[in-house]
Amino acid sequence: MAVMGITSLIGWLFGTDATAPPDAMKLDGTTKAALARSLSALPPYEQGWITFAEARVLFSTKDAQYAFGETDDDGRRNIESFAAQHRSVINFMPVRVYFVLTALLACATS
Repeated sequence: MAVMGITSLIGWLFGTDATAPPDAMKLDGTTKAALARSLSALPPYEQGWITFAEARVLFSTKDAQYAFGETDDDGRRNIESFAAQHRSVINFMPVRVYFVLTALLACATS
């Protein structure tokens, strides 16, 4: 049990996420346009991710400690609006932000 805790801590410190799906695609988080292109390339119902740091730079004006937290209404609104425009939902993890394409996109691309 202690080994699992240490492994999780090491993964968190070095930016790996042991709970991340092995088939989730790393999206291009360098710009909003690049992220939009990456999202459009995902197959329906698939998920992709960018680092929390990339998401913060693109969507929040807060420091890393506060980005997307309870005092960052603008940051949350920005990323949620972007996700909705690209027919996806977001899921925050400690070092990653996952975008999952919704059924609406699957219907639009069929």
